[in-house]
Amino acid sequence: MSGGAAPRPLLYTCAGSRGLRATWAAEEAGVAIDLALLPFPPRFEAPEYLEINPLGTVPLLVDGPDDTGARMTESCAIAHYLATRNGPSDLVIAPGEVDYAEYLDFTYHADATITFPQTVYMRFAIFEKDKGFAEAGEAYARWFEKRLVKVEERLREREYLCGGRFTVADICVGYALVLAGRVGLDDRVPQGLRDYRDRLTARDGYKRAVEREKAGPQALG
Repeated sequence: MSGGAAPRPLLYTCAGSRGLRATWAAEEAGVAIDLALLPFPPRFEAPEYLEINPLGTVPLLVDGPDDTGARMTESCAIAHYLATRNGPSDLVIAPGEVDYAEYLDFTYHADATITFPQTVYMRFAIFEKDKGFAEAGEAYARWFEKRLVKVEERLREREYLCGGRFTVADICVGYALVLAGRVGLDDRVPQGLRDYRDRLTARDGYKRAVEREKAGPQALG
């Protein structure tokens, strides 16, 4: 049997994409991963990526042998997985802890309810803005704004979403708020949530994740 360290998890991503949730979680948890940066959108700009991930989406985490290892494509699930890969972590709320149900709920809420209208807005208002879809883009901007109410109410008397501490739920929701600032939706974000975002992005783990994505090697040549 050959010795040597096992390969590190490999994350295919695009800088600033939803994959930032995974990179951020790895940095916060101290889990060593390798990054493979793709041009955006990879299904068009790096079509060979479809041979690795037929969905053509990012992120994709590969951890272990191709035939038996983990292959994950959901950013919030990857963030949770990496946070617990090396054992129990304060980055997650465990069964039996206060706010366990809320932790699960806000982690899933981040992508399914908050990021979803953002991505549709981006399609209509940014990527296809010359095709006459401005009205649809505005509709999804309003949808995004209305879907922030649950997080806004939760944080009125809390610093973090669950368990009185920073968790993966904050990473997942926090990324959606970061994305809002990048795509022209910041005027839809209440000041309290902007302040929350500022607390999250001041963390060293977030800063390291952003720098890693900037400096990461390009994938697929």
